[in-house]
Amino acid sequence: MKLPAQAFTLAAGALGLAALAALVAHEGYETIVETLGRAGWGLLWIVPFHALPLTLDAEGWRALLRPRDPEGFATRPFLLWVAAVREAVSRLMPVASIGGEIVGIRLVLLRRLNGAAVAASVIVEVLLTLVNQILFTALGLALLLMIVKKTPLVDTLLWGLAASALAPVALALLLRYGSPFTRLALLVERTLGERYGLAALTGGAAALDDEVLQLCRRYGRLWAALAWQLAGMIAGSFETWLVLELFGHPTTPWNAIALESLCSAIRNLVFFVPGALGVQETGLILIGALIGLPSDVAIALSLAKRFREILVGLPALASWQWVEIGRIQRKLKDV
Repeated sequence: MKLPAQAFTLAAGALGLAALAALVAHEGYETIVETLGRAGWGLLWIVPFHALPLTLDAEGWRALLRPRDPEGFATRPFLLWVAAVREAVSRLMPVASIGGEIVGIRLVLLRRLNGAAVAASVIVEVLLTLVNQILFTALGLALLLMIVKKTPLVDTLLWGLAASALAPVALALLLRYGSPFTRLALLVERTLGERYGLAALTGGAAALDDEVLQLCRRYGRLWAALAWQLAGMIAGSFETWLVLELFGHPTTPWNAIALESLCSAIRNLVFFVPGALGVQETGLILIGALIGLPSDVAIALSLAKRFREILVGLPALASWQWVEIGRIQRKLKDV
């Protein structure tokens, strides 16, 4: 990562961490710990539960990758592992949100698939994620408007949703007509270094453009991936429902979906803050207030989610490093 980008990311992370610490101090450390303590060991249930949304998300990716992997080298368990590593890189490492996707491409290439096809599947998956985020946010707003009256915050979210709807349209047009991957390759190399450059991973921008166009013509695959992804987002909302039940603040599944979807939208909007430090907590406090969730419980909910990210993410990162070390050792033996 080049110095300016690295400095910006680290500064954003430091400010987010300071905001998180300030929120915890304001609400009272003891109160938040007491709320977490009510859940007890039951809070560990969110760790295995997270396999469900991860599996659904990986299945959506598999739907896009399958036409270029007829032998099935990228198996479901393998893609689930890669999905866990991707999420861990994006959530726990100071690389904003792009790093997980690049690492995912690199890992799938271990199965000796076509580099351009793998990269195209990830790029189209990201486009579909943008579409699904808009659909998920719209669902959350609709549910929220059934619960509360319009407020300035709801108005802001509605305007943000309308504006964000242009993003996937613009990106789709860019992918279709803009041949953008030479510029993207340079951006990735500047951000993560030449080792992770798209040209090295995919065999060139022209091949990548061609694979993206071919994949975008497979409408059945696109709809399947869209459905799997959206199902994963909705399933992930029930982590919020479960945690609030354990905290002794039960809520309805509809409230949980509204809370999860709108906070996810806020988190993705401020994607440049590593781990959405401070952003996630602020979003949960603001949206939670609309459905009657106390601020200290909202912060405890956020910390529970971060607890799960660490318990799932650290083993995933360790396994990734183990694979990379093995790759280096094999190269040294071949020298």
